[in-house]
Amino acid sequence: MSTVTSSTPPTPAVPSPSPPSSATGAPARTARIALLRWWPLALFGVLAVLPYGTVRVPGLLDGPVGSPGSLQLLALCLVFGGLATSYDLLLGRTGLLSFGHALYFAAGLYFTDLAMLEWRLPLASAALVGIGGAAVLSVLLGAVSLRVTGIGFAMVTLAFAQAGAILVQRNPGGVTGGEEGRAAPSDLLPGSLIGIENTPNLYWIALAYLALTLAVVHWTSSSPTGRVWAGIRENERRVEVLGLRPYGFKLVALAVAGTLAGVGGVVYLLLTGGATPQAAGSDTTLSLLVMVVLGGSGTRWGPVLGGVLYTWAAHRLGDLANSSAIADLPGVLRVPLSQPLFLLGSLFVGVVYLLPGGLAKLSSRWRPIRGGLTA
Repeated sequence: MSTVTSSTPPTPAVPSPSPPSSATGAPARTARIALLRWWPLALFGVLAVLPYGTVRVPGLLDGPVGSPGSLQLLALCLVFGGLATSYDLLLGRTGLLSFGHALYFAAGLYFTDLAMLEWRLPLASAALVGIGGAAVLSVLLGAVSLRVTGIGFAMVTLAFAQAGAILVQRNPGGVTGGEEGRAAPSDLLPGSLIGIENTPNLYWIALAYLALTLAVVHWTSSSPTGRVWAGIRENERRVEVLGLRPYGFKLVALAVAGTLAGVGGVVYLLLTGGATPQAAGSDTTLSLLVMVVLGGSGTRWGPVLGGVLYTWAAHRLGDLANSSAIADLPGVLRVPLSQPLFLLGSLFVGVVYLLPGGLAKLSSRWRPIRGGLTA
């Protein structure tokens, strides 16, 4: 007897749904990474062509972005953005609270001016004297200041800054010009840097200074020395336990930051056409401190944002304080609002209160809110 075995044809396997392959998101991630990598170059490209712009930005600038007055203000914003970045190399990268950073800025400014006035050096040679003088001064004063740490270091740098400001104002030998300052000799300046028609050239120099400062700070902070700076900021004692000497690394940070500030002094001299004692005052360093905190200490772009915003506000709020709109207010409002420092202080307190960590943290705070809105 035979047995017939019946069999059903096999059921074809149905593939189970699987999550989308990560490869599908790879092009998008690659595009985002490329955008993050190249957007600074795109931004600087846009800034470089602003002198050719005719767009008006009411409330922000008095005239078109390419007008001499607007370019002058924008150039000052770029310079102080670079100065704030150089100061953050000390405060945000190394953890050094210095009140003497303006002294190196003033050294580059005055040494360059005096080299042209007294020694009749051309601009290029005088600029080397100014930058070199700022570098040497930062090393000498840093070697003394770093013998103490913490608040003692801050107080020693403040004492040096005050001494430098008094020296400039007392006008020893008639070389600094006292409270009036001294104008740069126009006969030793290139013709391409004199006159309002050449304001775009000064703007490009200021932009180049900002790019140089950002590049140097980023490169040094990413180097092995920069990693030691980060260790000193977090725990200096631990760096000593590892067998490293924090003193030498902190002195290098002071020298780099002071040299960059000296370069800024040279650019500032070209923009303003002279050297004034306000550049050497401790108020300038305090302004740099506010810029860094306002933008975000220890971040790549925060000090730039803080420096640009603070400098712009210092000029524009001064115009607002003297405007007829403020003059027509009742006395209880007119008196405080007619003081630019009051307006700046209110702006600073508002940003610090609403944005702890500075403007650089704005994107990270906006991301969760944007995610909740799109969910």
